[in-house]
Amino acid sequence: MARYRGPRAKVARRFNDPIFGPSKAVQKKAYPPGQHGRSRRRKPSEYAIQLMEKQKAKYTYGVLERQFANLFEKASRKSGITGEILLQMLETRLDNTVYRLGIAPTRRAARQLVSHKHITVNGKVVNIPSFQVRVGDVVAVREKSKSLEAITNSVAATATKRYPWLEWSPETLTGKLISLPMREDIPENIQEQLIVELYSK
Repeated sequence: MARYRGPRAKVARRFNDPIFGPSKAVQKKAYPPGQHGRSRRRKPSEYAIQLMEKQKAKYTYGVLERQFANLFEKASRKSGITGEILLQMLETRLDNTVYRLGIAPTRRAARQLVSHKHITVNGKVVNIPSFQVRVGDVVAVREKSKSLEAITNSVAATATKRYPWLEWSPETLTGKLISLPMREDIPENIQEQLIVELYSK
Protein backbone atom coordinates (compact mmCIF):
# COMPACT_ATOMS: atom_id res chain seq x y z
CA MET A 1 0.00 0.00 0.00
CA ALA A 2 1.63 3.24 -1.17
CA ARG A 3 1.61 6.08 1.31
CA TYR A 4 3.66 9.09 2.37
CA ARG A 5 6.53 8.02 4.64
CA GLY A 6 8.51 11.25 4.90
CA PRO A 7 8.85 13.78 7.73
CA ARG A 8 5.55 15.05 9.12
CA ALA A 9 6.66 17.95 11.32
CA LYS A 10 8.39 19.66 8.39
CA VAL A 11 5.30 19.33 6.22
CA ALA A 12 3.04 20.69 8.98
CA ARG A 13 5.38 23.66 9.49
CA ARG A 14 5.47 24.34 5.75
CA PHE A 15 1.70 24.87 5.78
CA ASN A 16 1.66 26.28 9.35
CA ASP A 17 -1.18 23.87 10.03
CA PRO A 18 -1.11 20.66 12.17
CA ILE A 19 -2.47 18.56 9.30
CA PHE A 20 -1.20 15.29 10.80
CA GLY A 21 -2.70 15.98 14.22
CA PRO A 22 -1.48 18.05 17.20
CA SER A 23 2.13 19.08 16.64
CA LYS A 24 4.51 20.66 19.12
CA ALA A 25 6.78 21.65 16.23
CA VAL A 26 4.07 23.87 14.71
CA GLN A 27 3.25 25.42 18.09
CA LYS A 28 6.89 26.23 18.90
CA LYS A 29 8.01 27.28 15.40
CA ALA A 30 5.28 29.10 13.51
CA TYR A 31 7.46 29.59 10.43
CA PRO A 32 8.54 27.32 7.53
CA PRO A 33 11.39 24.81 7.99
CA GLY A 34 14.86 25.33 6.54
CA GLN A 35 17.62 27.90 7.01
CA HIS A 36 15.56 30.62 5.33
CA GLY A 37 12.39 29.86 7.24
CA ARG A 38 12.47 33.04 9.31
CA SER A 39 13.77 35.33 6.58
CA ARG A 40 11.44 37.52 4.60
CA ARG A 41 10.50 35.77 1.38
CA ARG A 42 9.07 37.21 -1.79
CA LYS A 43 5.33 37.06 -2.24
CA PRO A 44 4.31 33.64 -3.64
CA SER A 45 2.78 33.54 -7.10
CA GLU A 46 -0.84 32.63 -7.74
CA TYR A 47 0.26 29.24 -9.02
CA ALA A 48 2.37 28.62 -5.89
CA ILE A 49 -0.61 29.39 -3.63
CA GLN A 50 -2.85 27.01 -5.58
CA LEU A 51 -0.20 24.29 -5.56
CA MET A 52 0.31 24.65 -1.80
CA GLU A 53 -3.43 24.20 -1.23
CA LYS A 54 -3.47 21.04 -3.31
CA GLN A 55 -0.44 19.69 -1.46
CA LYS A 56 -2.08 20.46 1.88
CA ALA A 57 -5.21 18.52 0.89
CA LYS A 58 -3.08 15.57 -0.29
CA TYR A 59 -1.11 15.36 2.94
CA THR A 60 -4.19 15.92 5.10
CA TYR A 61 -6.09 12.98 3.64
CA GLY A 62 -3.01 10.80 2.99
CA VAL A 63 -3.56 10.58 -0.76
CA LEU A 64 -0.76 10.33 -3.32
CA GLU A 65 -0.51 12.46 -6.47
CA ARG A 66 -2.06 10.06 -8.98
CA GLN A 67 -4.88 9.10 -6.60
CA PHE A 68 -5.65 12.77 -5.99
CA ALA A 69 -5.68 13.57 -9.71
CA ASN A 70 -8.02 10.63 -10.39
CA LEU A 71 -10.36 11.78 -7.61
CA PHE A 72 -10.44 15.29 -9.04
CA GLU A 73 -11.23 13.94 -12.50
CA LYS A 74 -14.15 11.93 -11.09
CA ALA A 75 -15.38 14.95 -9.12
CA SER A 76 -15.22 17.20 -12.18
CA ARG A 77 -17.44 14.79 -14.13
CA LYS A 78 -20.22 14.98 -11.56
CA SER A 79 -22.86 17.69 -11.54
CA GLY A 80 -22.46 20.23 -8.76
CA ILE A 81 -19.62 22.28 -7.29
CA THR A 82 -16.42 20.41 -8.15
CA GLY A 83 -14.47 21.53 -5.09
CA GLU A 84 -17.16 20.45 -2.66
CA ILE A 85 -17.66 17.12 -4.44
CA LEU A 86 -13.89 16.51 -4.23
CA LEU A 87 -13.92 17.09 -0.48
CA GLN A 88 -16.96 14.81 -0.11
CA MET A 89 -15.13 12.05 -1.98
CA LEU A 90 -12.08 12.49 0.26
CA GLU A 91 -14.25 12.49 3.38
CA THR A 92 -16.09 9.31 2.37
CA ARG A 93 -12.95 7.25 1.82
CA LEU A 94 -13.09 4.27 4.18
CA ASP A 95 -9.91 5.23 6.07
CA ASN A 96 -11.20 8.77 6.66
CA THR A 97 -14.63 7.48 7.71
CA VAL A 98 -12.99 5.17 10.27
CA TYR A 99 -11.03 8.17 11.57
CA ARG A 100 -14.12 10.42 11.74
CA LEU A 101 -16.07 7.73 13.61
CA GLY A 102 -13.33 7.77 16.27
CA ILE A 103 -12.29 4.16 15.75
CA ALA A 104 -8.73 5.37 15.14
CA PRO A 105 -6.96 8.48 16.55
CA THR A 106 -5.41 9.50 13.20
CA ARG A 107 -5.97 8.84 9.51
CA ARG A 108 -2.70 6.94 9.36
CA ALA A 109 -3.87 4.64 12.17
CA ALA A 110 -7.24 4.25 10.45
CA ARG A 111 -5.51 3.23 7.23
CA GLN A 112 -3.59 0.58 9.15
CA LEU A 113 -6.75 -0.79 10.79
CA VAL A 114 -8.43 -1.07 7.39
CA SER A 115 -5.47 -2.73 5.66
CA HIS A 116 -5.11 -5.22 8.54
CA LYS A 117 -8.73 -6.33 8.08
CA HIS A 118 -10.17 -5.00 11.34
CA ILE A 119 -13.00 -3.09 9.60
CA THR A 120 -16.17 -4.29 7.86
CA VAL A 121 -18.57 -2.52 5.51
CA ASN A 122 -22.10 -3.88 5.47
CA GLY A 123 -20.87 -6.99 7.27
CA LYS A 124 -18.03 -7.78 4.85
CA VAL A 125 -14.34 -7.23 5.57
CA VAL A 126 -12.86 -4.48 3.40
CA ASN A 127 -9.10 -3.89 3.47
CA ILE A 128 -8.88 -1.12 0.86
CA PRO A 129 -8.39 2.31 2.53
CA SER A 130 -9.55 4.17 -0.59
CA PHE A 131 -12.88 2.27 -0.71
CA GLN A 132 -15.68 4.80 -1.22
CA VAL A 133 -18.35 4.56 1.47
CA ARG A 134 -21.85 5.30 0.16
CA VAL A 135 -24.84 6.77 1.93
CA GLY A 136 -26.51 3.99 3.93
CA ASP A 137 -23.34 1.89 4.29
CA VAL A 138 -22.62 0.53 7.77
CA VAL A 139 -18.97 0.66 8.85
CA ALA A 140 -18.07 -1.47 11.88
CA VAL A 141 -15.21 -2.96 13.82
CA ARG A 142 -14.80 -6.65 13.09
CA GLU A 143 -16.14 -8.78 15.95
CA LYS A 144 -12.81 -10.32 16.94
CA SER A 145 -11.09 -6.90 16.80
CA LYS A 146 -13.42 -5.07 19.22
CA SER A 147 -11.16 -5.76 22.20
CA LEU A 148 -8.05 -4.25 20.59
CA GLU A 149 -6.57 -1.70 22.98
CA ALA A 150 -5.84 0.79 20.18
CA ILE A 151 -9.51 0.81 19.18
CA THR A 152 -11.01 0.96 22.69
CA ASN A 153 -8.65 3.78 23.69
CA SER A 154 -9.47 5.80 20.57
CA VAL A 155 -13.24 5.33 20.98
CA ALA A 156 -13.03 6.45 24.63
CA ALA A 157 -10.91 9.50 23.74
CA THR A 158 -13.28 10.69 20.97
CA ALA A 159 -16.58 9.86 22.70
CA THR A 160 -17.89 13.44 22.39
CA LYS A 161 -16.46 14.27 18.95
CA ARG A 162 -19.15 13.46 16.40
CA TYR A 163 -20.03 14.65 12.89
CA PRO A 164 -23.54 15.33 11.53
CA TRP A 165 -23.18 13.09 8.46
CA LEU A 166 -22.27 10.03 10.53
CA GLU A 167 -24.32 7.95 12.96
CA TRP A 168 -22.38 6.13 15.69
CA SER A 169 -23.32 3.32 18.09
CA PRO A 170 -20.66 2.98 20.84
CA GLU A 171 -22.27 -0.22 22.19
CA THR A 172 -21.74 -2.17 18.95
CA LEU A 173 -18.85 -0.09 17.55
CA THR A 174 -20.74 0.50 14.33
CA GLY A 175 -21.27 3.65 12.32
CA LYS A 176 -23.42 4.60 9.37
CA LEU A 177 -23.03 7.22 6.65
CA ILE A 178 -26.42 8.91 6.80
CA SER A 179 -25.67 11.67 4.26
CA LEU A 180 -22.86 13.25 2.30
CA PRO A 181 -21.03 15.89 4.37
CA MET A 182 -21.93 19.53 3.73
CA ARG A 183 -18.98 21.84 3.14
CA GLU A 184 -19.69 23.90 6.27
CA ASP A 185 -19.55 20.73 8.39
CA ILE A 186 -16.09 19.64 7.17
CA PRO A 187 -13.59 21.06 9.69
CA GLU A 188 -10.48 20.92 7.49
CA ASN A 189 -8.86 24.26 6.66
CA ILE A 190 -8.75 23.74 2.89
CA GLN A 191 -9.67 26.26 0.20
CA GLU A 192 -10.93 23.81 -2.40
CA GLN A 193 -11.59 26.52 -5.01
CA LEU A 194 -7.82 27.07 -5.32
CA ILE A 195 -7.41 23.37 -6.15
CA VAL A 196 -10.09 23.62 -8.84
CA GLU A 197 -8.33 26.66 -10.32
CA LEU A 198 -5.01 24.77 -10.33
CA TYR A 199 -6.40 21.80 -12.25
CA SER A 200 -8.32 24.07 -14.61
CA LYS A 201 -5.13 25.64 -16.01
